[in-house]
This record gives sequence, C-alpha cells and structure tokens, in this order.
Amino acid sequence: MGAGHAANGPPPGEPSEVQVVLSRHGPGVDRAMGTVAEALTALTIQGIWAVSPWPGREVFMRVGVLELLTGTRTTSIPQAIGNSLYTKQFASIMPQAIAVWCRQLGHEVFYATWYGRGDPKKKLPDDLDIVFIAAYTQASGLAYALAKVYRADGALTVLGGPHAKSFPTDSLRFFDLVVTQCDKTLIEDILRGTFDKGAIISSGRPLTDVPSVEERMPEIKASAFLGGRMRYLSTVVPLLSSTGCPYTCNFCTDWNNPYALLPPSHLAEDLRYLSHNLPGVKVAFHDPNFAVKFDQTLDVLEAMPGKKRNPYIMESSLSVLRGSRLERLRDTDCMYVAPGIESWSNYSNKAGVSAVTGGEKVRRVAEHLQELHEYVSGIQVNLIFGLDTDEGNEPVELTKEFLTRTPFAWPVINIPVPFGATPLYDDYYKNGRILTSMPFAYYYSPYLVTTLKGYDPVTYYRKLIEMSAHAATRGMFRKRFFATPSTPLRMFHTVRTLVARQRIRAFQTILDMLTSDPQFLKFHEGRSQVLPEFYHHQYERSLGRYAQLISRADRTPELAAQEDIVQHFGPVVNGVAAPEIRLDKKAASP
Repeated sequence: MGAGHAANGPPPGEPSEVQVVLSRHGPGVDRAMGTVAEALTALTIQGIWAVSPWPGREVFMRVGVLELLTGTRTTSIPQAIGNSLYTKQFASIMPQAIAVWCRQLGHEVFYATWYGRGDPKKKLPDDLDIVFIAAYTQASGLAYALAKVYRADGALTVLGGPHAKSFPTDSLRFFDLVVTQCDKTLIEDILRGTFDKGAIISSGRPLTDVPSVEERMPEIKASAFLGGRMRYLSTVVPLLSSTGCPYTCNFCTDWNNPYALLPPSHLAEDLRYLSHNLPGVKVAFHDPNFAVKFDQTLDVLEAMPGKKRNPYIMESSLSVLRGSRLERLRDTDCMYVAPGIESWSNYSNKAGVSAVTGGEKVRRVAEHLQELHEYVSGIQVNLIFGLDTDEGNEPVELTKEFLTRTPFAWPVINIPVPFGATPLYDDYYKNGRILTSMPFAYYYSPYLVTTLKGYDPVTYYRKLIEMSAHAATRGMFRKRFFATPSTPLRMFHTVRTLVARQRIRAFQTILDMLTSDPQFLKFHEGRSQVLPEFYHHQYERSLGRYAQLISRADRTPELAAQEDIVQHFGPVVNGVAAPEIRLDKKAASP
C-alpha cells in the first residue's frame, strides 16, 4: 500500500501518529476508535446513516465536502487581505455540485472552503461518514494530511479536482478513492459503495449539466458571502456555460477535452435567478475558454433586460474577442477578461495573430488589447516564461515592451509547471527534466520544479525578477490605477500589486539560495535528488501542525508517464463507462 495506508498499526497501547498530532485538539479521533458495531449502533440511535459495510446497499450518510483553495496558512497581512478578498472567491463549481447531488440523494451534507485562515479540519463537523476533498496540486500536501485525519475518524476519503486529475496514482497513497472525472451518476455510485477502496475512478462521460445557481445557493453563501450570510464587495458567483477547449496547448490540463456548450436554457435560468435575487453581484464564468460559440452564448446574456444584468468575468482567447463582438461584451456588462497570450514565440493561433511571433506579435496583441480596453475595463494577460522556445534576453525585453504598451492590463507571468496528463508533463518526464524529489506542494510560482532548456536556474530567476519588477513599479501601478475606472478593480489591482511585490521577494530569496548554496544549485540543475532543507522547512511552515502527518518520505511524489499508468491500471476512458482502476504501488512507481 502507499505511504498513506499503514500496513500495521502502532504497538499495543501506543497512539497512532494522527492521535499524537490531534489528541490535544479534541476527542474526534478517540471517538473513532470504537468497534464498527458500536459506531453503527451510535449512528442508528442518532437517526443518521453510516457507510454501509455491504457494497450495493444504500444508506443515508453524513457527507462532508471541502475545497482547499490554497495549501498554505496565511502568514502575512498582504496575504491575509489577498486571501480574504481574492482567494476566497475561487470556489469551484464541481464541489458545490457534489454537495447538491448528495443532498438530492437524501444525505446530510456539510460544505466548506478553506482559503488559508483557521483550521481546515474545523471547517467540517466530526463524525462524517464520507469526505470529498477538492484540491489544486499546490494544496496536495494539506489534502494528504487531512485524508489521514479523516481516515482515523473512520470516514471514507475521496479526492477530486485538478490534483486528482493530474496525479491520481500519487493521490491514491493517501485517499480511498480518487476521481478524475465525475457527474451525478458517479457520485451516486460512490455513495452506494459500488467501488472498493484503492481505486481511480471516472464517469467516462463528458459533463452535460450542473446544478443551478438556485440549487447551489447554500454553498454559494458559504463560500462567497461574508460569514456565510451577507454578500460584500468581492462576492462572486461561479457559473459554467461550456466545458473543454478547442485548442490543444501542451501545458493545459484541458488540452484533450473537446469544447462543448452546455444547454443555453440552463444559463438563462441562472441569469434570471441572479438578476432577481442577487442584483449587481459579479458572475465568474469558469469555462476553460468562454464563448467559443460566441453568438449562442451572448444571445443568452443579451436576452436579459439591460438594467438587470449582472457584471461578469471570464477567460477567453483573443481570437474570439474582436470586431463587433467587443460592443456586445460591453453591452452585456463584461467587466473583466483574462486572455491567454502564453508566449511570444508560440501559441499564436489562440492570440488571433496566426503564425506571427516576436516583436510583431507584441505589437499586434498590444493593439488588440488597447481596442478591447475601450469596451472592457478589466484585463488580465497570462504569460509563460521558460518554455523550450524561450532563450536569451529577447523574451524578457519583449515582455517588458508589451507591459509598457499595455499598463492597464494585469500581467500574470507563469513558471512552466508539468501537470500530469498533459503533453508537457510527458515530454519533461521522458527526458528526465522533472525534479523528482520536489513535493507537489511546490508546483506553483515562485518555485521551479524542472530543469529548463534555455536557462540555468540563476539566469532564469534573475530574468523573472526583472520582468516582475517592471510590472510592479510605482509608475506602472499609477498608470494601471488611473486607467481603471472601476473602484472594485482599483482595489483589486492595489491588493495584487502588494502580493506581486511579495512574490518578487520570494523570487529573490530563491535566487540568493542559488548563488550562495552549492547544494541548492546542484539540486535545481538536476545533479542531485536530495531535497534541500529549505524546502522541507517551507513545507512544514506552510502546513503547520499538519506537517507532522506527512513524513519526508511521503513528500516525495510518485511520478509516472501517462502510458505507464494506462499500461498498469487500464485507461480512464472518455465517452464510455470507465473501468475501476485499482492501486498497485509497484505498478505506480516510475
């Protein structure tokens, strides 16, 4: 079994590791140590249902749904402000959908999100029968620790979300079930006990519908309202009008998910409900690529009376946003757009400039954004620095030129991250470029988890700092602030600038380590597999007391090529019912 499954319990009379860590924080673990019969009897007396020990038999259960929006505790004032105003509003639709489906199936449901404040375990009550956790890869360490805690409490643990999709075999070391794709039918099967523990499971079907906003209102209030009761300036309601993407960017986890428009009538129903019950509240479309079928989508938005339209945020390709369509965005109250530019030497088709690259691409994209800004006040541009096509100083100078031309646009300069089940991951894994002992908790900026083709680590961080500092100067902030007419967006830019300057300091810390510690540099050059103490310290600081539950051996991820996963476990297929996939740790190892 994986590291999350204890092959043998502690010696008689000695507490388990989870008891040692949590015993001083409440009796929940101790209560879970009774016999199965005693637990079932207690639950029966209370009139609630428990996990059935007999597969196929339905029982009512106490179900917890927890989404981890970050993997680190809040440790600074700028971070606290950013998490409260920004990260808190990142709640995803699928965890909310799972909560609704479980409630519709007759179970008692508890839903919560965690965005860095307080104890994540206390977000849900004790004595749960099953816990669904959704997590990004950077929050995987905390997710793994919580899985151990909930298992000790006697709950069935299920992981879903981006990390489960990218790294299912590693996740199965700690969770009973790992879900890579789901719908209501699959959730019902899980609740019925259809699957044995130690399985990677998938619906094998494209998602065709999600619960309405009205059905999700308890979860929306819990995640997006102040204290779960009152909406405030930052409140955002997540919507979904489509799934998948027509582009096949090799770094994207949606690279092989075909675009599909969800029923427009359902979108219309959600918009009518929001305009009547939550007028003026912002809507965030969680579509991987919004309005690819532009006319069909905008027709629904335009059908709403002008004064009743909720302002909305979306991510889309520049190739979609042009011409007379810009007026339609303005007229439907689009307030924020986040197109992916990605690179000055690649991915030009989605930027709407055909095969153009380099300085000409900078010029055309800048002009396009200047035109877009006349209709939409908030713009974010997503860039990646460090791809195999990047070399020398040209990408840095082109990015700085672009930022100078478009001071109104907020730049997000990403570090390449090899998320599992993507062509980028398979390429990096095949060529030995992934730092294999780097915990998944570092698969996000400011950390570099691979070796780069065009830059050594020292040069890379110096150039990353140069670009990031250019974007966060006082002069750029002033231009961005006064180019933004919206007060909420001005606040947003202010907070993000503070966070960006904190991120630059994090880049500088890593650069200082690279230039002063030979072993740290050796690790990042791929010449050593020994994880530097710096990262162990950061890991433990981020997780707080939960770090004690994840040993140093546990932190080393189990990596495998997608073809190896398929060979050993079978395919998690799309379009037909996927077979159950069982864990064999030997097979999961690369």
